[in-house]
Amino acid sequence: MLDDISKRKFIWKPEDLANWKISNQLGKPGEFPFTRGIHEKMYRAKLWTMRQYAGFGTAEETNQRFRYLLANGQTGLSTAFDLPTQMGYDSDDPLALGEVGRTGVAIDSLADMERLFEGIDLSKVSTSMTINATAAILLMMYRAVGVKQGVSPKDLSGTIQNDILKEYEARNTYIYPPNASMRIITDIFEYCAKEMPRFNTISISGYHIREAGATAVQELAFTFANGIEYVRAALSRGLKIDDFAPQLSFFFVAQMNLFEEVAKFRAARRIWASVMKDRFGATNPKSMMLRFHVQTAGSSLTQQQPDNNIIRTSLEAMSAVLGGAQSLHTNSKDEALSLPSEASALTALRTQQIIAFESGIANVTDPFGGSYFVEDLTDKIEAGTREYLTKIDELGGAMKAVESGFIQKEIQESAYKFHQAVESGDKVIVGVNKFIDDHGEPIPILKVNPKIETAQVERLAKLKKSRDNAKVGKALAALNNAAQGTDNLIPYISDCVESYATLGEISNTLRDAFGKYRPVVTL
Repeated sequence: MLDDISKRKFIWKPEDLANWKISNQLGKPGEFPFTRGIHEKMYRAKLWTMRQYAGFGTAEETNQRFRYLLANGQTGLSTAFDLPTQMGYDSDDPLALGEVGRTGVAIDSLADMERLFEGIDLSKVSTSMTINATAAILLMMYRAVGVKQGVSPKDLSGTIQNDILKEYEARNTYIYPPNASMRIITDIFEYCAKEMPRFNTISISGYHIREAGATAVQELAFTFANGIEYVRAALSRGLKIDDFAPQLSFFFVAQMNLFEEVAKFRAARRIWASVMKDRFGATNPKSMMLRFHVQTAGSSLTQQQPDNNIIRTSLEAMSAVLGGAQSLHTNSKDEALSLPSEASALTALRTQQIIAFESGIANVTDPFGGSYFVEDLTDKIEAGTREYLTKIDELGGAMKAVESGFIQKEIQESAYKFHQAVESGDKVIVGVNKFIDDHGEPIPILKVNPKIETAQVERLAKLKKSRDNAKVGKALAALNNAAQGTDNLIPYISDCVESYATLGEISNTLRDAFGKYRPVVTL
């Protein structure tokens, strides 16, 4: 494993001050290389988007949670989908048994998507969808709902995660082999640049990499390696860098080491700006701006003493704001036990609002700009990240690094070392390996009604009987033929969606054409 500065303990010594000076790359907020923020005034002009992640059970239940959060001041939607939806299986598939509506909302067809956003004006809200292997399908469902509401696709705003490389590396909700997945992603870039210019076509994600056990430096390095791979794929298609790059976005975690996280976000902006300008020749400043969403760390939450999770989340959210995030989700205190209850979700939202309106943090553009410690740490994180990027370049890029198992092995080793530190007590987790108290009162937790699975399957059966199945068959056949060739697949997927073909039917058509991915086993 490469030496990673984030595993060291930083102790500031007087001699460090004598040998350190503020980097000449620091610049001003809103100017290249954007170390200090992508906007001149940052939150003094506009607060970050408060985007609480929500989704469970049926479309109707999740719609109610959306409305509840919006009524309480949330400023953007963030949608969680259940595991079958993420993996391209309908709710009536045998592989979906017991998983329908459990980790997110079940979406089998456009009919479900219509119910999910019923009464929510898509011209006035930005929606993020945490979806990867089936991202193109869910995006076209969202587009179709917007059109039915009278909203032009060009006016729809939001983000699809659509980051399949990190699925191979850390999260594992992949379907197709890497080359086929990259084709679909590039098709989305090309389609949205023309048809949905306000929609972020990808959220290149370090969050899941870090949650799987990576260090802060590995989080940045592997995320940017993936980003570079996506850019290369788009350029090889013939797309121009400044045509699609402004629609790229990122997704990072905020972990418990506040100073390290702030420095990480600042280093991230500087690295990506130089990658886009120097490596790919971007000239549009929007192509060089690293716009990112942050979620507080689910892996830092504990089932023991769950009220402590409110404090953890507050500190992590502060680091995201101090680091200049454009969008933020704060975890709920009960997420180590269940999906968030309505009450705990509201507390999590209020955490953001208190930081925004009461702490004074948002009144300063770059609160840590010029801090000797933070600037030095920013430089060190940048150097460590660039060292990894050089190694991955030598391996042939992120795709080769994934196929060889290099990235997966690096993450596994870091995760193992972290857990060793927890087991030994070198890493203190309050309530887990120190300050243990077994007398806490149990808290109410959300339970998904198992009957919703039966209801969802019955609803799907009715849809399949009532739709025009000849039209569905024709649309799926056209998609299969296109998958055998080189056409952009998104218009064909859109036709399938609008004919009320199911997510599983569309995914199975592409499985037949592309095959399924089998992971590399690393020892």
